[in-house]
Amino acid sequence: MSRVAIFTDSASDMDPDLAAAEGITIVPLLVTFGSDTYKAGVEMSTAAFWERMVAPDAPFPKTAASSPGEFKEAYEAAFEAGAEAIVSVHVSGTLSGTIKSAQIARDMLPDREIHVVDSLGASMAEGILARMGVELAADGRAAAEIAEILEARTADMRIYLTLETLEYLKKGGRISGAQAAIGTLLSLKPIIRVQDGIVETIDKVRTRNKARERMLELICERPIERLAILHTMSPDVEAFRDAVVARAPGGLDPSLVTIDLVGPSVGPHLGPGCVGAAVLYRP
Repeated sequence: MSRVAIFTDSASDMDPDLAAAEGITIVPLLVTFGSDTYKAGVEMSTAAFWERMVAPDAPFPKTAASSPGEFKEAYEAAFEAGAEAIVSVHVSGTLSGTIKSAQIARDMLPDREIHVVDSLGASMAEGILARMGVELAADGRAAAEIAEILEARTADMRIYLTLETLEYLKKGGRISGAQAAIGTLLSLKPIIRVQDGIVETIDKVRTRNKARERMLELICERPIERLAILHTMSPDVEAFRDAVVARAPGGLDPSLVTIDLVGPSVGPHLGPGCVGAAVLYRP
């Protein structure tokens, strides 16, 4: 392994097997349905999560951060395997307590070199940065330099998502029942942006087709360096990917664009049918 080990968490929505093959260690968050709690991506796969999520009368899931002890154990295992330093990239501290657990674990190992990076995002905003970390480590960069570069690149990262339904925002307590009812009546599709750790609704568009068109405008407003198309069981996600690639200013190699299914750590807040992208713009 590289002397610098790269970590992230399950809110990154990275496929666990693919991440492991790339040299990225994922620390799982927890997802709870009723009285049943699972480690995301370990005890409950993304496919199993969505099957449970959309089942009739399924309890609305709750998510929780990993404990500092789990992070400490994972970090120690990496050092025992030969790592000399760790760069750990996590879901924004404004969205989850995960990064706090990572920081506590770091402080529990004062004799080890561990850099904790706030992605200021979630989902593949973390994943893209983690992959960059692996590339920089393979290039022989020191852990402190890798962390500094990744922190600097968060300024160029955005997530855009359009929701198919407002029902799950209502279930999660993010909007009122009245707001959801009005939005449904008007066929409103909110468009959400995650930037600098802040989640905000930047537009509300009537009809699905108009929402997709607005998403394309937003995603392709600047030249793109890296791109991950995100979805929550959206049937036409490949067509959306093709549309983004075709419109991207300056061109975009489609082989470098991933399609990633949002998993148990982020999915409850979005609901099925959502589509969007994590975009790293060229500086």
